[in-house]
Amino acid sequence: MKASGSPHETSALIAGVAAFVTWGLVPVYWKLLRFVPATEILAHRFVWTCVFMVLLLSWQGRWPEVLANVRSRRTALYCAGSGFAIAINWFVFIWAVNAGHVLETSLGYFMSPLVNVLLGAIFLRERLTRPQLISVLLASGAVGYLTFGFGRLPWVALTLCSSFGLYGLLRKVSGAASIPGLFLETTVLFPLALGFLFYLGRTHALHFSVAAPGVSLLLISTGIVTGAPLLWFAYAARHLRLTTIGFLQYLSPSCTFFLGVFAFHEPFRRAQMVTFGLIWIALAIFTADAVTRWRSIKTGTLRPVEL
Repeated sequence: MKASGSPHETSALIAGVAAFVTWGLVPVYWKLLRFVPATEILAHRFVWTCVFMVLLLSWQGRWPEVLANVRSRRTALYCAGSGFAIAINWFVFIWAVNAGHVLETSLGYFMSPLVNVLLGAIFLRERLTRPQLISVLLASGAVGYLTFGFGRLPWVALTLCSSFGLYGLLRKVSGAASIPGLFLETTVLFPLALGFLFYLGRTHALHFSVAAPGVSLLLISTGIVTGAPLLWFAYAARHLRLTTIGFLQYLSPSCTFFLGVFAFHEPFRRAQMVTFGLIWIALAIFTADAVTRWRSIKTGTLRPVEL
C-alpha cells in the first residue's frame, strides 16, 4: 500500500472518481441512442467491448492470463454465467434509461451493496452483523413501501441490483481478474450478438450503416464506454483502500439520481422520496459498520458481533 498522498494514490483517486462518475453519467450516452432498440445496442456493446478488450489485452500483454483462465473449467464456466448475468443487467439498464426510468436505475444501484451482502450470506455463508441485517431489512422495507405507495413493484431496480449482485458473486468465485474476465464474458455472447446484428442487417432493421456515421460511431464507442471505466477502476482498486472504493461507489447512483431529477425531469413523488430516504439510511448504517470493522481489523481489535 502506497503512503497517503503518494503520486500513485492521487492518480488512483482521480481514476476511481472518473470511473464511477462515468458510470453514473452513462444514461446521457444511452439517451443519444434512444431511437435504437435496446436489443441492438446490447448486441453492439458486446461486439465492440470484445474488440476493445482484444486491443487492451494485447497492449498489456495479458494473453497468458486469459489462456490460464480458459484452461480452468471452473473459471470458464463461472465467467460464462457472469456474462449472462451482466447481459441481463445491461439490457434492463439501457431499456430503462430510454423508457424514462432513470431514477429507478439509480435506486437499483444504491441497493446493490446491500444485495451483495445478502448474497454473500446466502451462498458464501458469510454471517451478517447486526448493522448489516438492519440495513437489509430497511432496504426491504423501502421496496415494500414503494410497491404499495406507488402501486407497482420496482422491478427495474430489483432486476438491476439482483443481476449485478449475481454478477459480482460469480466473478468473485471465478477468480478471474476484471479485464481478462470481461473479455471471457463478452466472448461467450459475442457469436450470438454478432449473429443478431447480421440478422438485423439482412432484414434491413440495422441502424449501423455508412449512411448514418454519427450513429455508427456512437455504437462503436459502446466498447470504449464499457472498457475505459473498467480500466480506471482496476487501477484505482490496486492503489486505494477498500473503504475509499466503498465510498466512491456511491458516486455512480448519485450522479444518475441527479440526472433523473434535474436533467430528465422524471417525477419524484412522496413514495419515491421515502424509499430513497430509507435506502440512504440503510447505506449510512452499512457504510459506518464497514468503516468500523476495517479500522478494527487494522488495529487488531475486531470483535465481530454476528447473528
